[in-house]
Amino acid sequence: MDNKLYVGNLPYAATEDDLKVHFSKAGTVTSTALIKDRATGRAKGFGFVEMSTAEEAQKAISMFNGQDFMGRTITVNIAKPREDKPRSFDRNRGGGRQDRY
Repeated sequence: MDNKLYVGNLPYAATEDDLKVHFSKAGTVTSTALIKDRATGRAKGFGFVEMSTAEEAQKAISMFNGQDFMGRTITVNIAKPREDKPRSFDRNRGGGRQDRY
């Protein structure tokens, strides 16, 4: 799992192909993912890049962390495992019948 990278401060115009081309300079990119807002579909400004080996991931960090990418200084580091958060019920979110009898 040490070959999955978090990439932050991405320009909103960046695409997954842009990430793949850029990170290919450090080695083989196995996957890319840009995170988007569910409601609007707009990019949130961060994503993930998976390299084929941990060594290539470390090379990508040393090459790209703090460097310019499409006009913004990006942050690149090892992605932390996703925490499973308990879902809480929020009355104001909807999701059920709102009318009462």
